[in-house]
Amino acid sequence: MPGEKQWKPSHSPWLIAIAVMVATFMEVIDTSIASVALPYIAGSLSATNDEATWVLTSYLVANAVFLPSSSWLSQKFGRKRFLIGSVILFTIASFACGIAPSLGFILVARAVQGMGGGALQPLSQAILLESFPKEKQGQALGLYALGVVVAPVLGPTLGGYLTDHISWRWAFYINVPFGILAVLLQSKFLEDPPYIKDAHPGRFDKWGFGLLALWSGSLQFICDKGQEEDWFGSNLIRVAAVLFVVAFTAFLFREFLSRKPLVELRLLANRNFAIGCLLIFLFGMGIYGLTTILPLFYQTLLGYSATAAGIAVSPRGLGSIVSALIVGRIAAKVDGRKLVALGYGLFGAMSFWTSFLTLDISPTSLFWPVALSGAALPLVFIALSEVAFGTLKKQQIGGASGLFNLLRNIGGSIGIAAANTIATRHLQTHRDQLVPSLSGANVNLHRQLSELAIRMHLHAGPGVATRRALSLVQQDLDRQAQLLAYIDDFRYLTIICVLCVPIVFLMTKAKSKGAAAG
Repeated sequence: MPGEKQWKPSHSPWLIAIAVMVATFMEVIDTSIASVALPYIAGSLSATNDEATWVLTSYLVANAVFLPSSSWLSQKFGRKRFLIGSVILFTIASFACGIAPSLGFILVARAVQGMGGGALQPLSQAILLESFPKEKQGQALGLYALGVVVAPVLGPTLGGYLTDHISWRWAFYINVPFGILAVLLQSKFLEDPPYIKDAHPGRFDKWGFGLLALWSGSLQFICDKGQEEDWFGSNLIRVAAVLFVVAFTAFLFREFLSRKPLVELRLLANRNFAIGCLLIFLFGMGIYGLTTILPLFYQTLLGYSATAAGIAVSPRGLGSIVSALIVGRIAAKVDGRKLVALGYGLFGAMSFWTSFLTLDISPTSLFWPVALSGAALPLVFIALSEVAFGTLKKQQIGGASGLFNLLRNIGGSIGIAAANTIATRHLQTHRDQLVPSLSGANVNLHRQLSELAIRMHLHAGPGVATRRALSLVQQDLDRQAQLLAYIDDFRYLTIICVLCVPIVFLMTKAKSKGAAAG
C-alpha cells in the first residue's frame, strides 16, 4: 500500500521511543523485581514460601495470555488508546499489589497487572519498528534491548535493595511514577498509522483465547510446581500435562483453521520468522535460567544477602548497555546473522567459563564472565529481531511481535524450571558420588575432623565437639555437591548456545528494504 509506505509519525522517532520504552522497562523489570522479595511477602501476608511463588505465577500466566491478544485489541480499540489503557491498568494494579492486606488480594492484583503488562512489550516493539526508517531500525532495537535485556538484570538488584532497606511493598510502588510518566509521554507523542485506523479485525477469537489461557496456565503450573511435586510422579502434574496437551493441540487446530485467528500462526510459514521464533525461545531459556541460577548460587552457597547478590550480577547490565549502544549503530551495516551467531558464541563461552567456578571466589571473581554474558544479549536480541522481522510486511509486525515475545517468555518459564530441576536433582547425584571419598581410610578426612574437633572442644565437651565436626564436614559435602549441580546447569547452557550457532545461518540474509518494503 503506497500510503502505508509513505507514512511517517508527526513527532521525532526518538521521542516516540522514549515514550514507549518507559512503559516497557517498567513492565519487564517487574517480572524479576518481585522474585527476591518473595520470602518477605510470604512472612508479611502469613503465607508459606510455596504459596508466595504464585505471586510470580499469576502474573506470568495473565501476561502470557494477553501477549498475543495485543494485536487484535490494538486494531479494535486503536493502538495508542489500547497502549495507554494498558499502562493505566498496570499502574493501578501495581499500587494495589503494594497495599495488599492478604495473599488472595495480591494474587488478584498481580493477575490484573499481568493483563495490563501483556501488551506493553509487543506494542512497543511494533511501534519502534514502524516509527524508524530501515537504516535506523537497529538503533531503535538497541534502545528496545536496553529495556528488555537490562531490566531483568537490574530487577533483582533494585528489588533486593528496596526489600532490605525499605519494604517489599516498594517493589510495586516504584511502578506508579513511571506509569504516570509513560501515560503523559504516550498521550503527547503517539499516533496510530493509517493501517491501524482502517483496520477491520473481525470478531474476537474467544475459543482461541480460552484455549490459550488453558494451555499456557497448565504449562506455567507444570513449570512452577513440577520439581516440588516430583514431576510426573504426581497425579496433579499428570492432570496438568494432559490439559496442556489437549488444549495446545486444539489451539493449534483452531488458529490454523480460523479465518481471523487470535494468534497468526501462519506467519511461521515465513522461514526467517519461524527460525527466529525458535532461537528466541532458546534465548529465553538461557537468559532466564541464568538470571535465576546466579543469584541463587550467591545466596545459598556463599551466604550473600539479596542486595549483595544483586550487586554481584550487576556487571551483566553494564555489558548489555555498552553492547546495545554499539550494536544499534552497526546493525544496519553488518549481516545480522553474524551478529546473532557471535552473541550465542559469546554467551556459550561465558557459560563454559563460569562452569569452572569454585566456592573460593570473591564478589568480583565473576565480573568478566557476567559482563560478557551481558554484552552477548543485545547481539542476539537486536540482530535476531531485525532478521526475523526483516522479511515481514508492516501490517504483520504487530501480530508477529506478540508471538515472538510470547515464545521468549514461555522459553523463560521452561528454562527456569529446567535450571532449578537440574540444580536439585543433580545435587543428590553428586552427593552420592562424593560420599565414598569420606571413607574411614581417607587420611585427609581424619586430619580435618581432628582439627575441627579440637576447635569445637574449646566450646563443648568431646562428644559434642566430634558431632559438630562431623556436621561441618557434611555441610561442606552438601555445598560441594550443590556447586557441581550448578556447574551442570552452565554446561548444558553451553551446549544449547553451541547448537544455536549453525541454526542461525538457516535464515536468509534480510533484504535491504526489510520490513519497510511491506
